[in-house]
Amino acid sequence: DEVKPYDFISPDTKVQQFTPTITQMYSPLVGPDNPYKTQQAKAQKNMFCGFVEETGVSDFSFDAQRKTFQTRGYAEDPTAYAESTGKRFVGEVSRAEEMEGRTVFEKEKKVKKRKKEMVGDPSDPEGYKGPWAEYVDEVKVSGPTEEQRQTLEEWRAKKEPKAKDKTDDKERTILHIDDPLDYQGRSFMVAPKDCETNLYSDDPPAKCFMPKKLLHTYDAHNKGVSKIVLFPRSGHMVLSCGMDSKVKLWEVYGARRCIRTYAGHNKAVRDIVFNNDGTQFLSASYDRMIKLWDTETGECINRFTTHKIPYCVQFNPEPSKQHLFISGMADKKIVGWDTRSGSIIQEYDRHLGPVNTITFIERNISFVSTSDDKSIRVWDWDIPVDRKHIADPGMHSIPSCTISPTGKWLACQSMDNKITVFATQKLRLNRKKVFKGHMVAGYACQCNFSPDSAYLVSGDADGRCFIWDWKTTKVYKRFKAHEGVCGGCTWLPHETSKLLTCGWDGKIKLWD
Repeated sequence: DEVKPYDFISPDTKVQQFTPTITQMYSPLVGPDNPYKTQQAKAQKNMFCGFVEETGVSDFSFDAQRKTFQTRGYAEDPTAYAESTGKRFVGEVSRAEEMEGRTVFEKEKKVKKRKKEMVGDPSDPEGYKGPWAEYVDEVKVSGPTEEQRQTLEEWRAKKEPKAKDKTDDKERTILHIDDPLDYQGRSFMVAPKDCETNLYSDDPPAKCFMPKKLLHTYDAHNKGVSKIVLFPRSGHMVLSCGMDSKVKLWEVYGARRCIRTYAGHNKAVRDIVFNNDGTQFLSASYDRMIKLWDTETGECINRFTTHKIPYCVQFNPEPSKQHLFISGMADKKIVGWDTRSGSIIQEYDRHLGPVNTITFIERNISFVSTSDDKSIRVWDWDIPVDRKHIADPGMHSIPSCTISPTGKWLACQSMDNKITVFATQKLRLNRKKVFKGHMVAGYACQCNFSPDSAYLVSGDADGRCFIWDWKTTKVYKRFKAHEGVCGGCTWLPHETSKLLTCGWDGKIKLWD
């Protein structure tokens, strides 16, 4: 047979001198393949962004396909190849097949309605069913099937341990010392008299000095220590709470033993506080419970909960109101409680974020609260409307506050790596007293004063302890105290240079 010459068509040719067949039009390009071109680069193009074809489509057809694509997700393929091979679709092809390619302007096939039983004669009251007539194929089910019942029971079993109010109701305590009484029958609650320091004095030391060495290390908790609080007035014991959900009582003088462990929470304990005489203390935990404990016996006296996480707790310092305390909650409220009845007596609901700290000022008539809403509010006791609101665009969240021994100054640990100071009389910011140099952003590190108010001490996120001079606001000393975050520090009230620190390494350290 005679071999017919084959005319090749170049993709760059715009005018053809003969009529090509469809096979020639759609035949692949001839020549060696370029290995450096991607599949997208090899595609036929007549524009930068792709290939555009002219086609004749009426306005109605175009609008019908556009609205169908917007509504149902498919449209007819308008390319020449599609026209030559019949209808094809782009987009959701499966739905197009299901809808048989109908546009939004074409009516859908009518669905057969379910047949109802005979309505009956309206004159017959007993036999007339009216609009309440049942369907012919209706199946009445009085309850869940066996399979549905089994699935429901499995779901309930999974949900039960996640209940918000679930807590360890079996509070327990462990006494670690052999005899809780000494040879004179005195409890460990009584401050020792055989120390070099007079623990019964109400006068602070005349002058304090820098701690220079590590005196003792307490292996306190299996996880990090959240906070440490000294026993009121004497400071001969220290109470610590940890992320291992336990609260422990330690000796500061003598053998420095662990005296008692209080276990009753099932999540990390965030805050602890003694009452005025130290016979009772409160613990606030992430298990949404606040518990009142007897310090000497370890008995849990009462439990309090609003089903929200308590961030801080504080007893009313007035001697006549020792049965009252307030707690700052995660739901933006400050809640007042009565320990005798266990009921809520007042709610202070003005903050716009979780309440971080509560501090009593002005002879315990008022208290100051700080919150994640970057504001400070002053409240009168038992009046649920704040009488002063401090909110400045330059302020940051304040996770920790402490009042000076003289009661004149309030030191606030700010999240912008500063300690700002307010005068307690009218709660005005003292712009000259700003303590910098440490890094506390993101952590609730405690700050504290020395007994003579000459120094300010704070931990930081790198495990260091900083000591500033109160008058000049300069850093007097910094030293590595813990591995990880140094979360708390407190100066012993009757000592000139002894300092307690705690950290996320689970240890409490005594410095001198």
